[in-house]
Formats: sequence, structure tokens, C-alpha cells
Amino acid sequence: MSLLIVTGGGRGIGAAICRRAARDGWAVAVNYRSDAAAAEAVVAEIAATGGRAVAVPADASHEGEIQDLFDRAEAAFGPVQALVNNAGITGRNGVLADLEAETLRQVVDVNLIGPILCAREAVRRFRAAGTKGAIVSLSSIAAQTGSPGEYVHYAATKGAIESFTIGLGRELAAEGIRVNAVAPGMIRTGIHAPGRLERVTARIPAGRPGEPEEVAEAVAWLLSDAARYTTATVLKVAGGI
Repeated sequence: MSLLIVTGGGRGIGAAICRRAARDGWAVAVNYRSDAAAAEAVVAEIAATGGRAVAVPADASHEGEIQDLFDRAEAAFGPVQALVNNAGITGRNGVLADLEAETLRQVVDVNLIGPILCAREAVRRFRAAGTKGAIVSLSSIAAQTGSPGEYVHYAATKGAIESFTIGLGRELAAEGIRVNAVAPGMIRTGIHAPGRLERVTARIPAGRPGEPEEVAEAVAWLLSDAARYTTATVLKVAGGI
């Protein structure tokens, strides 16, 4: 059974990705940092439908914990064949002039340094196992809108993820390792400040926020063999934004 690691897989878009991937036959390592109950609930849902999953705690922005995450996931289900870099935070909403340096460092660590280190670990293990693996990272439509007045620092990390995706995808294409990203728009999850979805819905051409399951469908396609000729690509799931 093929192993997929999903960082931040216990809630929101990450949980939807885990459930969707399990339906496609992936054995899923549901990573979480602190909410064990949420991750175990996702594992239980997957098991109830005949799938295989394991909850694995790790701070996916710390090098040593990333290695432990991969070790524990592979101990459960064999060599890793795919990675979804989903874990992310926005930090406090507000204008840049009010941003604390510590908040900025946390957002960069989780949203950029962590995914790069996770991708590096995945590539090393793909090569060691002779696997033509796949990596999908979660960007955001904020990379294109900039999120002025809310969190330009968050938007900047997502812009960097898109650059990283294009570069690494091209770097590894000849090896058959595919690297892509999905850029969700306004998705109905707990990451938003209270009232934000209602406030921005009028800006969405589709007229509504998206659902986590709609993002998960895009990720599932990029992980699948149907996307075998797709790499170094950012796929928007944003209702027309």
C-alpha cells in the first residue's frame, strides 16, 4: 500500500485531503502538532471506511521532528511515496506596521521553512527507495492578492511556496518526481478570523466560499497517475478569483 504523509492533517483542508486520499487507496500518515484528538478522529473515520491511517505527532517546521515523522510513518506503512505540505498558520491579522517580529518568524517557519525541509526529506527518501514520488504543497490565493490590511506576511510565504514549487518541480522532473501546489481561495475552515468569510464572499466570482473537500479533490488529482505529466504547476481552486 502506498504511503502518503499529510502535514497538519487533523483539521480543515488537511483532514479533507486525508479522507479523500484514503478513498483512493493511500495509507495516510495524519500529522498533527498539538490536537491529537482531531487527528485520531480522522484516523478513525478512515478506518471505519476500510482505509488505513495513523496519527503522527510532529512539529513539521523542525528538522529533527520531520525526520521522526517520516520514520514513524514508514515504520507503519513502508516507504513514503507522496507528501502533502498542508500545515500552515496566518499569524495575527492586521497591517504590516503592527506585525511583531516573533509572529513573522513563526509564520515563515511553519509556512515556508517547514515545507521546504519536508520536501527535502521526501526527496531523499524517494531517491533511496527508487520511488517516482509526488509532492503537493498548499499555497493560497493570497500569493496573488497580497492580502493587504490583513496578513501580507502570510501572503509572502505563500508566494515563496509557489516559487519553490516551480523551481523544485523543474529540478526533479527528469527523475520522475512531481512537485505541484494547490492555491485555495476563500475556503470554509477555521483558519479565518470571525466574520471574514461573510465579508469577502461578495468578491468571489462564484458567489460562495469553497469547501475543504473541493480543495482535496484537486490535491487527489495531482497525487494520482492521471497527473503524471503535470509538474512545477500551481492549480488555483478559488472560485474565479
